[in-house]
Amino acid sequence: MNSTIKARIESIRRGEVPEGYKRTKIGIVPKEWCEERLKHYFKRLTRKNSEKNQNVLTISAQYGLISQEDFFNKSVASEDKSNYFLLKKGDFAYNKSYSNGYPYGAIKRLDYYEKGIVSPLYICLESLQENTSDYFAQYFEAGLLNKEIHAVAQEGARNHGLLNIAVEDFFNTRVVVPKVPEQEKIAEILAVQDRVIALKEKLLAEKQKQKKYLMQQLLTCKKHLPGFSGEWELVPLRNLLKERKMYSVKGKEYPHVTLSNEGIYPKTERYDREHLVKSENKEYKITYYGDICYNPANLKFGAICINNYGDAIFSPIYVTFEVCKIANLQFLGALMMTSDFINAVRKYEEGTVYERMAVKPEDLLLYKVKFPSLKEQTAIAEILSTADKEIELLKKDIEQEKLKKNSLMQLLLTGIVRVDELVS
Repeated sequence: MNSTIKARIESIRRGEVPEGYKRTKIGIVPKEWCEERLKHYFKRLTRKNSEKNQNVLTISAQYGLISQEDFFNKSVASEDKSNYFLLKKGDFAYNKSYSNGYPYGAIKRLDYYEKGIVSPLYICLESLQENTSDYFAQYFEAGLLNKEIHAVAQEGARNHGLLNIAVEDFFNTRVVVPKVPEQEKIAEILAVQDRVIALKEKLLAEKQKQKKYLMQQLLTCKKHLPGFSGEWELVPLRNLLKERKMYSVKGKEYPHVTLSNEGIYPKTERYDREHLVKSENKEYKITYYGDICYNPANLKFGAICINNYGDAIFSPIYVTFEVCKIANLQFLGALMMTSDFINAVRKYEEGTVYERMAVKPEDLLLYKVKFPSLKEQTAIAEILSTADKEIELLKKDIEQEKLKKNSLMQLLLTGIVRVDELVS
């Protein structure tokens, strides 16, 4: 980024209008850009589901307009879908609800299907100018219209995860856009970045698939690494793990953490229920770095992991195991986090309500696993660790590409950086 662009960005941040720019009600933009109402580019789509289409779509901030059944892994639409709106490829829909990190709701274009139906609660849009569709798909993705929606939405609904905006007000929101040739160039630059991200995400999926295959083969003795052979011994987990029953009150040397199917991480305000704790002397369970931990009631959801966070305290309902010296931590942890293992030990579940059915630690320790020598465990763990590192590096790379895309959107779609400056 050259010094001219940097100076312009700083000037706009200070609220000053650089040469060649103008101040609008939306913000400071290039002089030749037009300030219009959304209805100049879109009209409300009210096409009803007269074709009896059953492909019910939902709006995901992350994935766009996708099959509701795929997204929720179940069908949740009402039986009567005659009042649903019928979308065709290229149409847009706005979801006024909070959606995956979009605090004001998401606006998405139908890209993956030729047709589909959406809830009548959505506001649906049909483009009046076909050559602006790609540009506005990126404009909406950047959340630029959401700021305008937030400004005019009904105040009463904001605390309930909704932004109730009247349809007329929605289409009267302001947009500031360049002429069509510049729109097309901006859309193409951002589309190229989208393709870069998509390719790397496809590679990530392949890497994850390869790791899953390796785990299926190596953790079950279906395949031996070079230099190893023979059947593995059946060993009860009580020979490999020892439950750690150490406690501490909150506020001493240990940080407070929580456990989920994503691992162990610091307790946040979102999950903090300490106001429900009556006793000031409540004892929390201590877990050490390198323990294997699980939530007895959420094991069915994959809430089991290696403590890679560090020494900490968490709820006494969680279980933490010290790993014995005859076991390689990474090998045993990988084995116990497989769906095959989880499904197998669920035979010990007890409880009358599904959500509260739990696997007690003393029962889990009775389960027998096929277990190789420490040397073979270590060799397998190194293979899986290498795969994990490749996956982690690729995830970080994808995150950087997404940050680059977000930066490009904020600069190009506001005109702070012009296309010819970016190319040069």
